[in-house]
Amino acid sequence: MTEPQLNFVQCISPTGLHRMVYWDWAGPSPDAPVLLCVHGLARQGRDFDTLARALQDGYRVVCPDVVGRGQSDWLPNPQGYTPPAYVPDMVALIARLGVDQVDWLGTSMGGLIGLALAAQPVVGARPNPIRRLILNDVGPSVKLEWIARIQAYLGKAPSFERYEQGVAYLLAISAGFGPHTPAQWEALSRPMLVERDGRWHLHYDPAIAVPVAGTTAEQAAASQALLWQIWDGLRCPALVLRGAESDVLPVEVAAEMTQRGPKASLVEFAGVGHAPTLVQPEQIAAVRAFLDSA
Repeated sequence: MTEPQLNFVQCISPTGLHRMVYWDWAGPSPDAPVLLCVHGLARQGRDFDTLARALQDGYRVVCPDVVGRGQSDWLPNPQGYTPPAYVPDMVALIARLGVDQVDWLGTSMGGLIGLALAAQPVVGARPNPIRRLILNDVGPSVKLEWIARIQAYLGKAPSFERYEQGVAYLLAISAGFGPHTPAQWEALSRPMLVERDGRWHLHYDPAIAVPVAGTTAEQAAASQALLWQIWDGLRCPALVLRGAESDVLPVEVAAEMTQRGPKASLVEFAGVGHAPTLVQPEQIAAVRAFLDSA
């Protein structure tokens, strides 16, 4: 079992060039299928370490740090921190990997990026870059209550005198992740903290909060309508993972996703809210079962 290589791809936005790094877990052979795992709003690609190790026997697992997070560049204009703006970065990454299609697993924001990419029309007979889609606790539901909760902590840029204080802070704002052992939580927290000038900081650009802070009720309603339109147009095999206590993906929305569009399979995890971290055996097993069945 190998550790990931850290690579980067050069991307372009209206403000110029930026680098997006990605963690590349080698598969069992050079032609192994690629599973692209994309993290949530304020997280980074090392969230998927446990999952990647478990799936390395069949997949090349690639986990980017979305721009503004982890070791990727920060953007000069925070209005570039939106899921539609990340789609060109992911297209560049897939091209860099040298494959026509990937299986996509997206947690929260990562799922929305996947939906936006899966909705892109393709000229000619080539397929869309997303072959199969796994959405981890996200769907065509945009609730202002959830946005308000994010606004309460996102981008506040706390810093900590000691690393352990940062780990405790992350635990305090991540109750929805469900129960974890101390070792599991430390592994999830370590890449989220970076030391600068003798203090520990969260490993993301505080400006990622700017687009979220400006969300209005009208924008939320329009986004939800568009997401349902995208969902209804999808035809690739899809799996929805849901924390049984999630308020980000309501149970009625998840159920509707099994009846509309690609008519996704649905797996729920008891004792978890938003969002399953995919480090527990039953969560990894659900991902593997879907990938193997297809």
